[in-house]
Amino acid sequence: MDCLCEIVQALIALAALALIVVAVLAHVTAGKVNMTRHEKEKYFLSATGEKQTFPSIHDPFSIELSVVVPAYNEELRLPVMMGEAMDYLEQRQKKNPSFTYEVIVVDDGSKDKTSQVAMQYTSRYGADKVRVLTLVKNRGKGGAVRMGTLSSRGRLILMADADGATKFCDIEKVEAALNEITPKPENMAISCGSRAHLEKDSIAQRSLFRTFLMFGFHFLTWFLCVRGIKDTQCGFKLFTREAALKTFSCLHVERWAFDVELLYIAQCFKIPIAEVAVNWTEIEGSKLVPFWSSLQMGRDLFFIRLRYVTGAWTLQPALKAD
Repeated sequence: MDCLCEIVQALIALAALALIVVAVLAHVTAGKVNMTRHEKEKYFLSATGEKQTFPSIHDPFSIELSVVVPAYNEELRLPVMMGEAMDYLEQRQKKNPSFTYEVIVVDDGSKDKTSQVAMQYTSRYGADKVRVLTLVKNRGKGGAVRMGTLSSRGRLILMADADGATKFCDIEKVEAALNEITPKPENMAISCGSRAHLEKDSIAQRSLFRTFLMFGFHFLTWFLCVRGIKDTQCGFKLFTREAALKTFSCLHVERWAFDVELLYIAQCFKIPIAEVAVNWTEIEGSKLVPFWSSLQMGRDLFFIRLRYVTGAWTLQPALKAD
């Protein structure tokens, strides 16, 4: 019996030691909010090739809607998404001339012709409507969305994936849900597109292993970071300008799990969040590798929680981007 007690005590001590080591490691490896940008990332090109300076999200809004599209090696899929988005936005502006918009395509250090493809839309519609932000090196999807958001002019800011998996016209659904949020403290609110209503069909089509990974991720997200949101990963989210500034200024994670930290920050600040079902279709060419991406995202979820709990990360907004 004494031997058993000693074994249990030894295991508890090892577990405590392991937790301390992990906490120290989380502290040591915790990066700061990366708001810096290369000199080349401060400018966009006009339709005639002239350099113009990006505005700042710290400035007052000057248009109704900014659409931020993160794109990494998307020369093939981007035209479909941009065609659908521009058709919708142009039609909306014709019906309501007071509606103004911009689309900011953020080329996240692509190795293909993503920037050149995006610039074709600048040539067609003008730089007041389509701007291309080409990052010098790959930051990750979260980093790309942040850089585009910080360069936006809109009263409302929509993040939308370059693959066009979500029907762009569903912006009306997320916009309606955003408008229904009352009150909006300091005019801050977020509306998230959601694929949760498609979960039953996706389970039927997925392998047992992928279904296990999906539910495991959902559980870790709920247990460690975000509660009350069924689908944190849908890349179709609408922010008021104030909510975007507040959340993206505190964001640390720049890769796939950035959505979770973003919503975690929002809930810490008590920013109201709506969730609304959107039409979504799986598009070939995803950069996610189910097993390895799930491991990386699971690790990120654990470290997000641990770093905030231990004080390695704080909710103090970073300084204005250089």
